[in-house]
Amino acid sequence: MTLLKVENLGKAYDIYSYEVLRIGKWFGLPFKPVKQEWILRNLSFAIEDSESIAIIGGNGAGKSTLLKLLTGIITPTEGRIICNGSVAAILELGTGFNFELTARQNIVFASQLMGMAKDEIYNYLPEIEEFCELGEYFNAPMRTYSSGMQMRVAFALATAKRPDLLIVDEALAVGDTYFQHKSFQKIKSFQEQGSALLFVSHDRNQAQAICKRAILINDGNIALCGKTEEVFDYYSSLIEQKEKDKHIEVKTSLNNKLRKSIGTGQAKIQTLSLYNQNNVEVDSVEVGEPISLRATVKTFAKLDSLVLGFKIKDKMGQLMYGTNTCHTDQVLANVNENCEYEFAITFPANFGEGSYAIQIALHDSATSLGGYYDHIEYALIFQVINAGKKAFIGGCWLEPTIKINTLA
Repeated sequence: MTLLKVENLGKAYDIYSYEVLRIGKWFGLPFKPVKQEWILRNLSFAIEDSESIAIIGGNGAGKSTLLKLLTGIITPTEGRIICNGSVAAILELGTGFNFELTARQNIVFASQLMGMAKDEIYNYLPEIEEFCELGEYFNAPMRTYSSGMQMRVAFALATAKRPDLLIVDEALAVGDTYFQHKSFQKIKSFQEQGSALLFVSHDRNQAQAICKRAILINDGNIALCGKTEEVFDYYSSLIEQKEKDKHIEVKTSLNNKLRKSIGTGQAKIQTLSLYNQNNVEVDSVEVGEPISLRATVKTFAKLDSLVLGFKIKDKMGQLMYGTNTCHTDQVLANVNENCEYEFAITFPANFGEGSYAIQIALHDSATSLGGYYDHIEYALIFQVINAGKKAFIGGCWLEPTIKINTLA
């Protein structure tokens, strides 16, 4: 069943040459705005039961406006929103709280505004207080709270009762690491129970861990809607293009799959291969086996410096490891045009069983902030299998030594 449906949604604000004309318009006077400033326009998408969608986009793209429209804080200029279930939202930090009141008092008042009965509210209060972990501050005025403490109250309130749709803005970034972990566990438990999620975040790992689909908003429009990793790839390319004039080309990787190459083209990754300990090119390795990642690179311009970096990600897009030749003190300086190099990176495959992707890039410094010469998100895919190690779970192989001493 479709839980939320957005059809041709748009939001515009009237711009007047003088603010007094706006006030006159409120009283029915025939003052016309100079123009309409469209924040969002022609947005259409749907969220199904139990579906999790990430909303991404740069500052000013219209993400917060979209969330305010979905939660009824503001009304649309055009289009419509159809919702077939209960909605809970965590938007701007502190929204709806009276900071002269305690957390307990704010929760009671806010719950009533959310339509909860008084006896239901008091049934949930002990659970909310326990989840907040504020101690005696739970009964202190909220003006004495830090932003992280405010976040705890807001999240505990919004998630006290499982909604059909939970909307979470980037506010969770304010909380401490411990509470972030606790919050995401709560979100995942809601997902397992059937709640849908609309999650705004710039954190790729977080988004890919809990959302299978993503929507990119750019300049008030939906630029792309699809698999989370693909949308983040496209978003990365947009950022690159805005920072510097770049080209994007599609190449064929060694396993005959299409890959997206982003960069200036001043240096390019020609080949990328994975070799096992017997120096045989492979696409699957055993847990703990020494392996070698080999990349051939060619320059097409004279460069002050050349750095190769790589990242290894699991099938959920979570980063397992990454480094570059600047961090290892192996920067190539004053590189001439038409030079060719082979980079051989050797390491043990200390990963859990599963599929992994290698992201590889060429740039000019420790970070890629100056731009890429070449960048390939899914340059190579390989499998890790456990053929000879003892059974284990998790994303990495630690090869532990366990000693058992009899104490009595």
